[in-house]
Amino acid sequence: MARAVPTAALSTLSIAALTLSANLFAATPAQAATGTITGLAGKCLDVAGASSADGTAVQLYDCNGTAAQQWTVGSDGTIRALGKCLDVTGNSTANGAKTQLWTCTGGANQKWTVSAAHDIVNPQADKCLDVTDNSSANGARAQIWTCTGASNQKWTAPAADGTTPSAPMAVAPYLYNGWGSPPNPSTITSATGVKWFTLAFVLSNGYCNPQWDGSRALTGGVDQQTVNTVRANGGDVIPSFGGYSGNKLESSCSSAGELAGAYQKVINAYGLKAIDIDIEADAYSNATVQQRTVDALKTVKANNPGLKVYITIGTGQSGPDTSLINRAASSGLTVDAWAIMPFDFGGAGQNMGNLTTQAAEGLKNALKNAYHYSDDQAYRDMGISSMNGVTDQNETVTVNDFRTILAYAQEHHLARLTFWSANRDRPCTGAGADSCSGVSQNDWDYTRVFAGYTG
Repeated sequence: MARAVPTAALSTLSIAALTLSANLFAATPAQAATGTITGLAGKCLDVAGASSADGTAVQLYDCNGTAAQQWTVGSDGTIRALGKCLDVTGNSTANGAKTQLWTCTGGANQKWTVSAAHDIVNPQADKCLDVTDNSSANGARAQIWTCTGASNQKWTAPAADGTTPSAPMAVAPYLYNGWGSPPNPSTITSATGVKWFTLAFVLSNGYCNPQWDGSRALTGGVDQQTVNTVRANGGDVIPSFGGYSGNKLESSCSSAGELAGAYQKVINAYGLKAIDIDIEADAYSNATVQQRTVDALKTVKANNPGLKVYITIGTGQSGPDTSLINRAASSGLTVDAWAIMPFDFGGAGQNMGNLTTQAAEGLKNALKNAYHYSDDQAYRDMGISSMNGVTDQNETVTVNDFRTILAYAQEHHLARLTFWSANRDRPCTGAGADSCSGVSQNDWDYTRVFAGYTG
């Protein structure tokens, strides 16, 4: 039973609450957006040690989703974290003056302008926020320096008009209800901020009828519950058709019209904004199935304006087989992203971050050749669908490799950045590879890295 508060005390409490409330509103810009500020090598602007003490260094650090990397860019010109302001030490305007966290004063050394060119400028000094010595090492100090246009002065920040440049649909880890102790998407969203998930896999039940894993009804079951949970958290799902095993709709349906109808059943069942076609096995190598898939997707795009269509394909170290890309281009099919799966090259001990970017450059060249795109157009039509941890071929894709991939994606504005799978984004405790990564990590470390992607 709750204790009653005396009337006199209630009056005092109310005045105190109003005063506190007024102070809070005064301390926060009326119009602001909050999120990460990412810079060199895809790393985050960070408050050292997550300390809110005056004078705490501001630095570059691996993105980790903590409050020390959540910056509020206000229309009043301030950039704030942990309740305090990004500040130029000693009110200096000299090159090399370091930045720090400091109680907000309204001073000119705490005023910043975020430009369309991704510079963060201190108008008093007419200098840019800069990473000291062009170093991407954790702990590299942020300073001000004459604006040069170099990469160590380029930042992606939330916008003061209340919009945050982000790519919520682009970052959508695969989540699979078929095995691997499926995690609750709410847990991942709470820990990382990622709200979209690629839900695998829609297959054929033996003929041209789409079902989850070819055996679970589209609606009413565990997959429907996952969709409901994700949407309740403000996100959405991208159903993935295909995968490595099972009966593929692309092979089972006898015509492009039937295949388009099968895709449409799933689109209608959930009112989808995006689909992923994960083309492996026969659906990738068989020319008839390739053409059937291309023609079906043309129909789907024509019948569903605004629907995003992603195609995910395998790749070698130098890029993917180009037959499907060329077939799509010659048939007039454009999609929102061609995503490669840059793993299972074979052999342990390889630098998978570097191999991923190498394969992605091969994809870029393939799209340029097939669609006559510029480099920029090709990059923006690309995606990377990695695998976290130990792969089927005993390669190890590390968390640091994901940082390499993130930096590449940020630099080139890729359309899709995902991985197989959220089920595996946990350390192993004796379970199989379906439910853990096989490497030493904290829960959701891989997801946290890609959560820093801003498109």
